[in-house]
Amino acid sequence: MTFRFRQFASGLTILAAFIGSASAATISVKVADAAGNPIQDAAVYAEPVTPPSGGRPKTAEIEQKSRKFMPLMTVVQTGTEISFPNNDTVRHHVYSFSPAKPFELKLYSGTPGTPILFDKPGTVVIGCNIHDQMVAYIQVVGTPHFGKTDQTGKVSIADLGPGKYRLKAWHYQLPSPAAPVETDLSVAKNDMTANLVLNIKAAGGSH
Repeated sequence: MTFRFRQFASGLTILAAFIGSASAATISVKVADAAGNPIQDAAVYAEPVTPPSGGRPKTAEIEQKSRKFMPLMTVVQTGTEISFPNNDTVRHHVYSFSPAKPFELKLYSGTPGTPILFDKPGTVVIGCNIHDQMVAYIQVVGTPHFGKTDQTGKVSIADLGPGKYRLKAWHYQLPSPAAPVETDLSVAKNDMTANLVLNIKAAGGSH
């Protein structure tokens, strides 16, 4: 391969990457309660109406420390493996009875050798069989386009290709088995904003 051809091929790769990024949009979402107070730790995700094939879900981690699960709320794509390292001063017994992923990690310290594969979409509530106050939530979604709201109730979801999506929001304070709040949207090349309202009272909200 000549130097000039390598330069040409490299240029094509850069151009393709630029075209791909230029055609992708970012949606900025705000989640609030009915009074307009921001809701933190809401799972927000955009499901393509026609799901893409393939994809490489990432790994994730939920730590045990100070007799708490950290983070309290985790959002992952279907097919993600989650590890549960126990960095606490006591042993824990992690379990879930949720239909989306029942599992059990019996009394242990350190990091279990095999992470747990979350292979079905849905809500997974985890607890500790030794410490009843310990609880955390995992929202498993069938899309790579997801995020979690911050203290201002906002989250940005990037790299959305043109097409139709269902934008959904879920929070662990929603009554079970309430479905996520959702709205349809059409994505072009321009960045977008959206607002979703959940029927819960935000922490620290107006009374």
